[in-house]
Amino acid sequence: MALAAPATLATAAAAAPTGTAPASSAGADRVPGAPAAAPAAPVVQAAAGWAAGTRSYLVISAPADTAAAKAAVTANGGTVFASYDAIGVVVAHSTSASFATALRGVAGIQKVGATRTSDVPADAYAPALPANPAQSATTLTESNRWDMTQIKADQAWAVSTGSPTVKVGVLDTGVDDQHQDLAPNFDAADSASCAYGKADTRVGAWRDVDTHGTHVAGTIAAAKNGKGVVGVAPGVKIASVRIAEPSSTLFYAENTVCGFVWAGDHGFKVTNNSYYTDPWQFNCPDNLDQAAIIEGVKRAQEYAEGKGSLQVAAAGNSNYDLANKTTDSESPNDSTPVTRTITNACIDIPTELPGVVTVAATGSGSGKASYSNFGRGVIDVAAPGGDGATGVYSTLPGGKYGSKSGTSMASPHVTGVAALIASANPTFTPADIRAKLAAQANDLACPSDSRCTGTTANNGFFGEGQVDALKAVGGSTPPTGKYFENLADYPITDNATVESPIAVTGVTGNAPATLKVGVDIKHTYRGDLVISLVAPDGAVYLLEDFPNGDSTDNVAKTYTVNASASAANGTWKLRVADGASGDIGTVDAWNLTF
Repeated sequence: MALAAPATLATAAAAAPTGTAPASSAGADRVPGAPAAAPAAPVVQAAAGWAAGTRSYLVISAPADTAAAKAAVTANGGTVFASYDAIGVVVAHSTSASFATALRGVAGIQKVGATRTSDVPADAYAPALPANPAQSATTLTESNRWDMTQIKADQAWAVSTGSPTVKVGVLDTGVDDQHQDLAPNFDAADSASCAYGKADTRVGAWRDVDTHGTHVAGTIAAAKNGKGVVGVAPGVKIASVRIAEPSSTLFYAENTVCGFVWAGDHGFKVTNNSYYTDPWQFNCPDNLDQAAIIEGVKRAQEYAEGKGSLQVAAAGNSNYDLANKTTDSESPNDSTPVTRTITNACIDIPTELPGVVTVAATGSGSGKASYSNFGRGVIDVAAPGGDGATGVYSTLPGGKYGSKSGTSMASPHVTGVAALIASANPTFTPADIRAKLAAQANDLACPSDSRCTGTTANNGFFGEGQVDALKAVGGSTPPTGKYFENLADYPITDNATVESPIAVTGVTGNAPATLKVGVDIKHTYRGDLVISLVAPDGAVYLLEDFPNGDSTDNVAKTYTVNASASAANGTWKLRVADGASGDIGTVDAWNLTF
């Protein structure tokens, strides 16, 4: 399936989830302006019964000429499955091998393209509802996870959790709306399935046919309810638009068109798009089929943006330079992939469409995730996506939780920050939110890697930098001279103590009574650990002595310490004592906020 998540599978807290994601996929880019109004809800015409060999096509005309286009479809051996009259896009089905060629010769029809290289499933004519999984209660309590502290979402929540008037669309494999961490923020009235290219508004049609969409939804807006996890913007509403088809879990162009038009018509302020439009990893304008796909999805994105909706999308997971394209060996992914030569004219959609915010992934510690696509002038911003053993922990269907890694996981962090920006600035347009995302991002310099080109302020690995939720809600990240961090790794060995230093300068007087100590420790059994803060004067402030029986992995928390008896300036140390054998780890990062 063309999900923007690498082959690392989710690890469920209660049970292993199903479904896997390939090591390659893609995300998004940008487009202003919108075609004129006319209701854009799909006009559905009764279709003949399914037959083997049925293929799907996008038929593109001027918006004023869709009636003629639909008549031409019927006259040339096709049926109209759905139409989006406001943008001049018709979804047609036909079993005729000459259908596209015949229609391309009809006056007024601008483009025609097959959207797949395999048959439309029979399920398209009588779609089955996704399963409604039984829910498992959780005993997990909320904690500050590494990905949230890395973008300072935990600090942002003290200022704002976002507004319930802001609706965020999750265009994905669906969302488990019954999940204990998602139900409080779920908007069923604006949820639907767009599988096969037309909206299905039956109750539950929006539910997950995999695990991917539910995981994405939790990162955006899991409720701050004391259990499980917390999303970046836990006060906003989320709606599910399922654009993945069951069985294949592929995201075809007609599904994406339907999803974007739905987003525009239903007032979504932001949408998250952690996928690429199947079956082509890159669509090339010199290919007649792919040119129609580009145009159809582009028009739908323009329509949504014109209605006030910003699209955010994953950049993809092939460690590929999107600014220097040469080959594509993974398409088409719904039949037999072939290796073809491509150029930069070929684009990954929706991520490289104008108007879409393209998101690269960082690992824990803000370095480029090993799998993340990149490209100077293509990547807009970066966000945590996980890497290696450190994934992003979020919701899974059935009340469960687990970890996944990918630009699929990075994109919803940016979507959540965009929702916080929209909450704080109700009059902002999509262009305003895009500009704010760029302005508030924290610069990340290129590492020692010749593939990363550009400046610290804007480069091919991280774009404008890593998003900052605290800045998004009007906080400062950090106040000049009052925030200090150490991102170097310090090994934690058995029955030993390690100290990671931070040199503090330029702070007047003593430390505050509310000194914030952010800690990110990777360890396979935290019951072994005692964590302390050592002041420059040698005073020791105990942060936490974990119970010996606490077998939980890792520590990602922010502690508040009354350190007002110690001078602020000098070298502070995070001291971690490991008091047992059998489990080791690393101080990944820590920080001080005065």
